Amino acid sequence: MPPYTGPLALLHTSPVHIPVFETLRDASHPGLELTHLVAGELLDRARAHGPEAVADGVRELLGRAVAAGARAVLCTCSTIGGVAERTDVGVPVLRVDRPMAAAAVAAGTRIVVLAALASTLEPTVALIRDEAGGRPVRVRTLVVEGAWDRFEAGDTSGYVRAVALAAEAVTDADTIVLAQASMAPARHLARTAVPVLASPGPGLAAAAAAVTVAEAHAAARPGGQRRPTA
Repeated sequence: MPPYTGPLALLHTSPVHIPVFETLRDASHPGLELTHLVAGELLDRARAHGPEAVADGVRELLGRAVAAGARAVLCTCSTIGGVAERTDVGVPVLRVDRPMAAAAVAAGTRIVVLAALASTLEPTVALIRDEAGGRPVRVRTLVVEGAWDRFEAGDTSGYVRAVALAAEAVTDADTIVLAQASMAPARHLARTAVPVLASPGPGLAAAAAAVTVAEAHAAARPGGQRRPTA
């Protein structure tokens, strides 16, 4: 467990997400201090046994983050995002891809989900249908073959190119959803007229807003303070 540094804790399943969210914070939410929690074993177990298999581990990790001072938590892994979102630890727990799913539904009824991991597809499709709220949507899914092997080998540029090429091949869609946060750079690389949506930016914005509300409520309580001291 890292030392407490900021009111927003981010739960990652790969350290590659840390600079992504640090850069987004610097660009759009300067002054927001972050605590990064990296637990790659959660994704490994979720892939092997299903997301519910990591519920206890997620609860324990998030509980420790809250005890250390987190006012809100953002889970950046789409595979375990639903489990994290349902975890009650006394502060808001958000999944990074929910705002993206809401934007996809708002854009139209024909949605294509691209993923590098098959385990991400079912949670992402369920999230999109949840955001649709009963409205009819047609969701197609595609695993970008070989992309995750490149990611695990450290070939980030090759990984992103593979995702971008897959996005360029999509037709007959109102929007393309990149199911994993690590895929986000492909959004700007893909040459396509179909809007491509990624989760990190809108996800971090939602989490930052949750922190603002939580800290305001804390400050309004008798004897409250905006954040604990280190």
